[in-house]
Amino acid sequence: MRLALIADTFPPLRTSGAVQLRDLSREFVRQRHLVTVILPSADLAEPWSLEDMEGVQVLRLKAPKTKDIDYVRRTIGEFLMPFAMLRQLRKSPLADVKWDGVLWYAPSIFHGPLASALKKASSCKGYLIIRDIFPEWAVDMGLMGRGVPYRFFAAVARYQYSVADVIGVQAPGNLAYFDRWTKGPGRRLEVLQNWLADAPHAGCSVSLAATPLAGRKVLVYAGNMGVAQGMGILLDLAERLRARRDVGFLFVGRGSDAKRLAADAQARCLDNVVFRDEIHPDEIPGLYAQCHVGLVALDPRHKTHNIPGKFLTYMRSGLPVLANINAGNDLAGMIRQEEVGRVSEDGSVNTLLRMAEELLDGVDADLERRNRCRDLFKRLFSVETAVQQIVSALGGEGKTGQ
Repeated sequence: MRLALIADTFPPLRTSGAVQLRDLSREFVRQRHLVTVILPSADLAEPWSLEDMEGVQVLRLKAPKTKDIDYVRRTIGEFLMPFAMLRQLRKSPLADVKWDGVLWYAPSIFHGPLASALKKASSCKGYLIIRDIFPEWAVDMGLMGRGVPYRFFAAVARYQYSVADVIGVQAPGNLAYFDRWTKGPGRRLEVLQNWLADAPHAGCSVSLAATPLAGRKVLVYAGNMGVAQGMGILLDLAERLRARRDVGFLFVGRGSDAKRLAADAQARCLDNVVFRDEIHPDEIPGLYAQCHVGLVALDPRHKTHNIPGKFLTYMRSGLPVLANINAGNDLAGMIRQEEVGRVSEDGSVNTLLRMAEELLDGVDADLERRNRCRDLFKRLFSVETAVQQIVSALGGEGKTGQ
């Protein structure tokens, strides 16, 4: 199939979404499909830029800036983004390409107009990959009320849903949210698990042997540190475990809360905590090879279901998890059923402390746990399965682009 993949994140960005889309596009190519990733770029001097990345065609289109700016300017930029991209696309060598399928990745919720235009021009199906349900999660978090801004974002999101023929959500618990959407003719709703490609151990620029955590059992958090994660409880846990000289905490990444968390740890004099800046995704296996437990945190105010990309990276590396997440999240049942760690849903540091000690004290004894983690990754989160599922939904079984 010849596929257009619309997104607003891709390498050289290092976000979990960028890594996911890199792995997905590579796998499309491996399975002999032709894929073009279509991205906005505020840095281009020309209307468009076309490059080849390991067989993946990457088309960057000049569009307003949407990253690292205030919320008002970001909203305006994202609203204008698909229209700017469509205008620049018409100037590019791919203006007249006919696609066999269009897929797009949310976030952002603003890709609907571009996806609609490509679908109509090619008379093909569209697959919307939803990794978070915005603006609902922002309301849950108390970041937004149900006033005018909410109604605006909700209308944009509904339009995006209306463009899709197939929607893939990341957890069964999110299916109910789209009950009304499924009543439209020809619509299909399904669970599309998060995915990640297998990765070799390629070394890591972070060496724990050169830190105060040398020789300790290390609980690691690698990824975004923002308001949606609710990571304060992890520092509370580190404070409770400060007396255990055999235990340490490593936080690697960036985000809106990263500097605040590091300053908080310093203010508490937590000598069992180390912060490091974001590293290249290819270094993650080398980082985890030095660690013992992976940390997952989601703010308890969330009401939607989320299986974070970092959970997949832990499973891929055979790291059991210690998770503090919102009550009822599908991830809790998965962790318990698959016996790949401990999970707290009550937001209590006392519960998390008990579970952390159980996990740490048994981390060397339960040698099969690492195998269970890896088996779960291969069974549910392989990128091969994700590509096959998307191609099937778009009606392309057995059809390649070669």
